[in-house]
Amino acid sequence: MSLHLVRHGRPLVEPALPAARWELDPAGFDDVWALRESGRLPRRAVWFCSPEPKAVATAQLLTEGEVGVVDDLREHERGAGWLEDFAGTVERAFAEPEQAAYDGWEPLARCRERVGAAVRRIADVHRDEEVVLVGHGTAWTLAVAELTGRPPDLERWRELAMPDVLEVPVVPEGPGGDRVGD
Repeated sequence: MSLHLVRHGRPLVEPALPAARWELDPAGFDDVWALRESGRLPRRAVWFCSPEPKAVATAQLLTEGEVGVVDDLREHERGAGWLEDFAGTVERAFAEPEQAAYDGWEPLARCRERVGAAVRRIADVHRDEEVVLVGHGTAWTLAVAELTGRPPDLERWRELAMPDVLEVPVVPEGPGGDRVGD
């Protein structure tokens, strides 16, 4: 079994709105359809996504099957408006995960705990199935770190495309449960 963590497609950026409310940019639909046809996602899987519009729309373009919406898969909460130095602010958040990197932002440690717990619950319930989760770059970077016990890979975060896939294997541990990310 593997977890397939899909980063949403390119959003329609609206600086006046919080990023959590951005829609998927129709100009990027071809990229999402290309991912669907790429063979990088399992043919048979259970699907879940973040409640954010760009993630829901990406999931709907990637599968014709049912997609469960899980609130705790939402992106790192960034209540503030548009930031000119977004990447630098996120990098500060990774450097000091216990602190809010900007007024109104969720500390990354809290996001990591929330998203990691949600992914573990889904993996536990669907341990004999392939799982596709559609969400967000920072949340997935933190989830991979939480699931593997490794530090967040900031370089991989910088390189994530829209859309993109991170695959995390779930290795059977024996009678006591599974280990994620070995």
